[in-house]
Amino acid sequence: MNKPFDYIIVGAGSAGCVLANRLTESGEHRVLLLETGGSDKSIFIQMPTALSYPMNTEKFCWQFHSQPEPFLDDREMHCPRGKVLGGSSSINGMVYVRGHARDYDQWQSEGAEGWSYADCLPYFKRSESWQGGENEYRGGSGPVATCGGNNMSFNPLYQAFIEAGHEAGYPKTDDYNGEQQEGFGPMHMTVDKGVRASTSNAHLKPAKKRKNLTLITGAVVEKILLKDKVAVGVRYREEGVDTEVHVAKEVILSAGSIGSPQILQLSGIGPRQVLEAVGVQCQHELPGVGENLQDHLEVYFQYKCKKPITLNGKLNLFSKFLIGARWVLFKTGLGATNHFESCGFIRSRAGLEWPNIQYHFLPAAMRYDGNAAFEGHGYQVHVGPNKSTSRGRVKIISSDPNAKPNILFNYIKTEQDKQDWRDCIRLTREILSQKALEVYSGGEIQPGNDVNSDAEIDAWVRANVESAYHASCTCKMGADNDPMAVVNNKGRVRGIKQLRVVDSSIFPTTPNGNLNGPTIMVAEKLADAILGNEPLPQNHANVWITPDWQNSQRQGKSKRPLESD
Repeated sequence: MNKPFDYIIVGAGSAGCVLANRLTESGEHRVLLLETGGSDKSIFIQMPTALSYPMNTEKFCWQFHSQPEPFLDDREMHCPRGKVLGGSSSINGMVYVRGHARDYDQWQSEGAEGWSYADCLPYFKRSESWQGGENEYRGGSGPVATCGGNNMSFNPLYQAFIEAGHEAGYPKTDDYNGEQQEGFGPMHMTVDKGVRASTSNAHLKPAKKRKNLTLITGAVVEKILLKDKVAVGVRYREEGVDTEVHVAKEVILSAGSIGSPQILQLSGIGPRQVLEAVGVQCQHELPGVGENLQDHLEVYFQYKCKKPITLNGKLNLFSKFLIGARWVLFKTGLGATNHFESCGFIRSRAGLEWPNIQYHFLPAAMRYDGNAAFEGHGYQVHVGPNKSTSRGRVKIISSDPNAKPNILFNYIKTEQDKQDWRDCIRLTREILSQKALEVYSGGEIQPGNDVNSDAEIDAWVRANVESAYHASCTCKMGADNDPMAVVNNKGRVRGIKQLRVVDSSIFPTTPNGNLNGPTIMVAEKLADAILGNEPLPQNHANVWITPDWQNSQRQGKSKRPLESD
């Protein structure tokens, strides 16, 4: 490796695999892709229904935990991050949500020039191959396949949940990734012909055939090599041996929202106080590195089901064998879906222009580890506010790259976040009490009928809320005059030449939805910037907004209104 590579990409995850593909397409550039993890060939990764296994497996996942969270009864929260080819796209729930158009308009208004929805939509389209084919909003020939799983055909509860949302006064939407996010409708996932459509499968697999891509797994990047505030390469350890490799054009960090700020700080780039506290010489003071940490939280709203139609009846070994056998042979059936096939997006209060609460519906009452929540049949929604006002941080505790960083989210620190959760619990209970679900409902399991007052809701949420695993925003993209911006609108690290960050850490704020789709979009867009290509032309597609959003929380009236305390 004496001859420098044109580009070095650190991290073969949701963004890194996209970059590896796009930067090698022309055959003109020599690219080195470094990944700490290894192969993604496990059936537990590739079979969609097995999604609970990889995120709880040390082999495939960085098992990070937060510090005791002061506003969550000092709970240490699980923060898994992908450590395998495909990164978190190989361990996630495969839910495909772009976020709301206004999320990206907000990015631009807050200083990320060129990142409006009109700028981003063409890259969302380029990135995907939607089961319904191309239209004004959806892509029909991109690398990442998106679909509706079994399209709600295996269980009537999916449609019943949509009808319940409509009976509660909310609109229906045929495509929340299209013109209208707000409302209830079918949910989409990154699954290709029954197999997980990770960026490893969609992007890295074809790229690995090219002679101009070098992939090294089992590589722990220790630091970025700097010379006169220019990134000239990286030092990594592989099988106990340190290697330095140099770059002709750029080093690109795609190590994720925990890994990217960690590597920057290990390299002497970040808040001076954080670096000097652990004996790392400050090479370039950049106070925003590791700050602005955001995430989504969710709870399981669970109900007993009077009819024996849920996935709780499929958890015995024989059923699992049949599901697995069908998937192995045909890539169809219950093994070919993540089971989140209907969903909803609502606003928690009047005065919000776009939704801030997201629902994933599951026809089972289960825990995150995939085990049943109780004996019998049940169903649940995963729900939580997506536009938190609380902010956390990531900081190194040592100069040792193997030392896990200190992570603190400060979940539900602000009064607005507390109120959003109260509203969320009450509105969800109202939706799930509608007539459409009455024939199935056997009573609320949790939160439970004794959780009603503000104080009771606050206490239950603190004790039961879980991360949705959407850590982001720790290397914020922003304007030149923003002292906390780490990168500019091209992903370039401020004050350091030949160094970029391209992953979900550069989000200024979290979009209203799951993060894999937006992360892939960011990588697609910045691949053009890295290569010096003209950006794709803007797409000013129409965006549906509730007409009276300033004055109303929902469009219609609930057939069974929420009872006051």
